[in-house]
Amino acid sequence: MATGRKPHRITPPAEAPRLNETALATLDAAPVQLAAMQAAYGQERDLLNQLLGQAQMADAFAKFSGTVTTSKLAYVKENKLYRALKGQENPARDGFLSGTWDEFCGLLGRSSEHADRDIANLRAFGEEALESMSRMGIGYRELRQYRRLPEDQKQALIDAAKAGDKEGFVELAEEIITRHAKEKEALQAELQDARDQTEEMAAGKRLVESTVADLRKQARRLAQATPDEVTAALRQQAEDVAATVEATIYGTLRDGVEQLMAHGEEIGRPQHEWVEGLLRQVFSQLKTVAGRNGIELVDDAPPAWLNAAAIPATPDPAKH
Repeated sequence: MATGRKPHRITPPAEAPRLNETALATLDAAPVQLAAMQAAYGQERDLLNQLLGQAQMADAFAKFSGTVTTSKLAYVKENKLYRALKGQENPARDGFLSGTWDEFCGLLGRSSEHADRDIANLRAFGEEALESMSRMGIGYRELRQYRRLPEDQKQALIDAAKAGDKEGFVELAEEIITRHAKEKEALQAELQDARDQTEEMAAGKRLVESTVADLRKQARRLAQATPDEVTAALRQQAEDVAATVEATIYGTLRDGVEQLMAHGEEIGRPQHEWVEGLLRQVFSQLKTVAGRNGIELVDDAPPAWLNAAAIPATPDPAKH
């Protein structure tokens, strides 16, 4: 006989919550994505962040060598890594960075001129020599002067700096600077001589060009002139030359002859015969010009200004 017991209902267990597969996938992928993002920064971005982080800490540049910092700055500038900062928030003021070299140096607490000067010194002398010179108290003014030296002299200073002998380095630097100044002065003198010669040549060239231009103008005028006008022009030209010769004879030549004669009197050695020979030589040149044109000048009757007899005779010292 069947009993009236109701069958026991088995309550099914509550449904287990389903896991969000998308969320799991996201969590699983997050470390990979994070690692990829970190790797994407690369060494160059790490260097920028390192420099900026050090600069933003108190007394950052006092904590490591100045030349090491400069070498990093040189790398940043050469490879233009500062451009990577463009668009980041400016930690110094409101706004965003534009990614310039001046801006980057400002974030490090120095001017771009200062940084460029340090980079120039580093490239010229190297880290070891530069650090040694810094310990010796060599300042920017001296370093700028050393950079201008020829390579062999600059290398001698670098070797002396590496040796660490301050007294020897200073003596060598003074000697090299003095020698370089003298060499520079000599080169400047040679350059000035070359400039003067060039100017003289240019002036001579201008004179020749001007003379040629005048002669061409004169030739054109003569080609269009009448015979009488040509004769008058040529006579004027000859008179101009004769006037120049006469001025020379009565000026420079006469003064020279008088000084020579006076000097002969002072020392007791008459110069009468030498002067007469000089004047006859001048007269001989005039005779040659005259002879070429069918004119005869009498040798024993030269013009008054060529008459040696007109020159006062030098007194004979023996008669006094």
